[in-house]
Amino acid sequence: MKILIIGGTGTISSAITRQLAAGGHDLWLLNRGTRRDEVPDGVRQVIADINDEASVLSSLPTEPFDAVCEFIGFVPEQVERDIRLFRNRTRQYVYISSASAYNKPAASHIITEGTTLANPHWEYSRNKIACEELLMYEYRENGFPVTIVRPSHTYCERAVPVSVHGLKGSWQVLRRMLEGKPVVIQGDGSSLWTLTWNEDFARGFIGLLGNPKAIGEAFQIMSDESLTWNQVYQCVANALGVTLKPYYVASEFLAAVAPKEWDFEGNLLGDKSVTVVFDCMKLKRAVPGFQATTRFDEGVRRCVAYLMAHPELQTEDPEFDAWCDRVIESQEKAKQLITG
Repeated sequence: MKILIIGGTGTISSAITRQLAAGGHDLWLLNRGTRRDEVPDGVRQVIADINDEASVLSSLPTEPFDAVCEFIGFVPEQVERDIRLFRNRTRQYVYISSASAYNKPAASHIITEGTTLANPHWEYSRNKIACEELLMYEYRENGFPVTIVRPSHTYCERAVPVSVHGLKGSWQVLRRMLEGKPVVIQGDGSSLWTLTWNEDFARGFIGLLGNPKAIGEAFQIMSDESLTWNQVYQCVANALGVTLKPYYVASEFLAAVAPKEWDFEGNLLGDKSVTVVFDCMKLKRAVPGFQATTRFDEGVRRCVAYLMAHPELQTEDPEFDAWCDRVIESQEKAKQLITG
């Protein structure tokens, strides 16, 4: 197949790029070229600003693509641009939405593609919903060949997935563990979450490309493994070879006292603090044989080993570290005031 990926070097899309390249597909990437050294041999890369529509059109072949995959479309204006660019130039347009678009909290913790889309806590999710609605309108009214994909928390070897961290990523949480300091976990750590290794996600995603059952449909792609956040953090501690020292704080309190730019209301109240279990039977019917095979305890060991071998990824975050200490100290003082 001839496939265009808009993006192609991110956490999710890099695995898809590698697998498509290994499969011998005619693969094109359209991006700004910031990670060119990670692009596999044989992949055609177009370095351009996608908002410069005339330049993009002149850089791409005139023959239609079998699939165009949009990984960096976050607001309806970007989707409208893609519709202008690729109408009659692709047999399938795959839009990467987000499982955070599902209603929080949903009426049932079992999430299917039919679960209501609504997220009062997170503008990011509301924008994804608006993009989905625009694309489905174009499919119904004008035959635009859209497929919507909703990932949840997908990770790779470059970062360990945790729930409470600052803008510089998760390394400071790992450093607190290594230093024997307590780490902040939202709630009591008992809500369920799903983490998906990016190579597993890629297999499900590729099975939808060129798939006639996928046109006009939405699919979620996740592992079937559900873990509590306590189990997630324990797996991280085990991979580091340290003792976990959890410190529990209500999600509402964390959202109220964190810097606004950390957006804990969206990330926690609108996503990670809510128990969800995803039903991926629709995907498995469309892509027979799909199964995520990487358990989180296995995946996180790969993450930790990779981070330890790459000091350039160990980004310290003293602001977040000091904030954690203040949160813990404040809650301990409140306990003392109440108990005397």
